[in-house]
Amino acid sequence: MTDSPAGFWRSLAALVYDLILLLGILFAATFLLLLFRSGSPLEPKSLPYTFYLMGVSVFFFSWFWTHGGQTLGMRAWRIQLVATDGSPIQWGQCIIRCVIAFVSMGLFGIGYLWMLFDPKRRSWQDLVSKTHVIRIKN
Repeated sequence: MTDSPAGFWRSLAALVYDLILLLGILFAATFLLLLFRSGSPLEPKSLPYTFYLMGVSVFFFSWFWTHGGQTLGMRAWRIQLVATDGSPIQWGQCIIRCVIAFVSMGLFGIGYLWMLFDPKRRSWQDLVSKTHVIRIKN
């Protein structure tokens, strides 16, 4: 890989930007769900609702990654997701990446912290999905 890796702090900053935007999208997705339910409340900690929100989140990230390799937060921080073999990012890679990211978050972010120790600054989701996040040069 000849491109310089994005690194932990830059990737974290982009993720924070994206999570702010995603929060608004999740509110809108919940509103739409309530409309389809004629306003009847959702059960707290409902497994179908949790999977619905996870699906919306996976679609959010995957759509951006398959359309240019950058979310809005990644654009702001000038980083990009690319496949390790140079091919365009595929939906399957995105889904794998998101699943591993959910696992990593469930394990107190250890998959993200892995970037601090990996010589190529890759997270668990990079390793498993055969992708990496690079800095975009001017």
